[in-house]
This record gives sequence, C-alpha cells and structure tokens, in this order.
Amino acid sequence: MRVSGAHWTPGRGEGGGVLATREELADTLAGFALFADLGSPQLLGVAGLFEEVAIAQGERVLRQGLTGSGFYLILEGTAEVRIDGTARGHLHRGDFFGEVSILLAEPPTADIIATTPLACLVLGGSGVKPFLLAYPTVMFRMLQAQARRLRNANRWRS
Repeated sequence: MRVSGAHWTPGRGEGGGVLATREELADTLAGFALFADLGSPQLLGVAGLFEEVAIAQGERVLRQGLTGSGFYLILEGTAEVRIDGTARGHLHRGDFFGEVSILLAEPPTADIIATTPLACLVLGGSGVKPFLLAYPTVMFRMLQAQARRLRNANRWRS
C-alpha cells in the first residue's frame, strides 16, 4: 500500500499506522541519527520530500541484481538483508537502505525483505542527489553509516 500526500505515524490504526501531519513526521525524524544535526525548519523540509509507504510482511522491497529505485528509511518494522540467498543482517527503525544502488547507478547488491510489516519513507532515485546536496550533514551521517557497514562486513569475513 502506498500512502501519498500525508504522513505515516507508526504503531496506530489499520495495518499498524495512521496518517500524520508533516510536523509529527518531522518530530519522528528528529529521533533518528541520520537527521540528528537538522533543526526544526530543516526537518519540516525533509518531511515534505519523502513519500510514505507500507510494505507487507514477506514482501521483497529490493531485489538483488534487478531492481532498486529508491532510498528507504524505516519508520517501523524490520527487514532482512540477504545476499545470494544468505541472511546477512537485519534492518530496524531508523535504518535506511537503497542508497548505494542509487548513488552508483547499479542494481542492488542484496535483497531486502520485510520480516514484519514495514512503514517506510521513500525518496525516488532522481531525488536523492539533490536531497543529499541540500542536506550535507545527512550526507555525512550516511557516509559514516556506510563506513560502519564496510568495517562490519570486513570483520565478518575475517
């Protein structure tokens, strides 16, 4: 189910959420590390850029090697990261995915599968570069998260 024009508040209503105001969404974003450096006016701006989506449990959000069209931020729920059919990790509230595929203009390197119903914010591929350039502190925090992921992947291989 795609929800457009209003915002998703996790945890209430049919399917686990209800539509919320832009201000409520900005308050939610303020609690995520990715947006920790933004003030209220900036958070309101960010809240207006994303589309809200609900994803059913078991749905494949991204398909390894095939499809990747957005930058996703999890508002509620969990997802599994699978590479070549092997579970490699889990994503939770505040985690994001899909950005690598967009930044490199390549298909995703992993499947992302909803292990519970997900409420996500999504920014289409063409909007990611302007978003990151407009919010460089978010870009920096995203880079930090990627560095942590790379470090953890290298530890896993050892």
